[in-house]
Amino acid sequence: MNCSIPFQELVKAGACSTDQAMACFDSLEPVNLDFMLGRWRGRGVDTGHPMDGLLELFNWHGKEFISPEAVHPLVFNAGDGSLIKLDPRWMSMQHARNTALTRHPFTQRLFRLATLLIRTNAPKARLRMIEFRGKVSAAMLYDDLPINDVFHRIDDDTVLGVMDLKGMQQPFFFLLERER
Repeated sequence: MNCSIPFQELVKAGACSTDQAMACFDSLEPVNLDFMLGRWRGRGVDTGHPMDGLLELFNWHGKEFISPEAVHPLVFNAGDGSLIKLDPRWMSMQHARNTALTRHPFTQRLFRLATLLIRTNAPKARLRMIEFRGKVSAAMLYDDLPINDVFHRIDDDTVLGVMDLKGMQQPFFFLLERER
């Protein structure tokens, strides 16, 4: 399946199957490291993954790529208009699920309190060119977790990302839109 313009819009709208999202990802062009530099606003693509909607529940803003050696993989809205960068090593992506417990207001308040402890100004990832599914493209490698986020270009300001987490059966898809 080719990632046609209408399908790109479906992915941008945030609802498709894992197979459709992977087919779209495979048909898109890879990106280089320089293309990824800057701050990007993120949102998940609903594919039926257990993490669908989870990052948004906790006010995920996106990612910030300062240089190939300095990446902030988890940037969140603090609730007061400011952005905070979190250290992902304290967040278990392997066990993350969008459940009634994670949607509970108490859990969300607890997360806001926890951000006081897991904030960081130190970059916690880096960019590298890696081969994934037959194409070499920019990927974000977490420093302390077995996660690679691989990016392919939808347009000049939008990429489709796929989280490749060791041991996760189903890939997690997300969109990043460049902030100007």
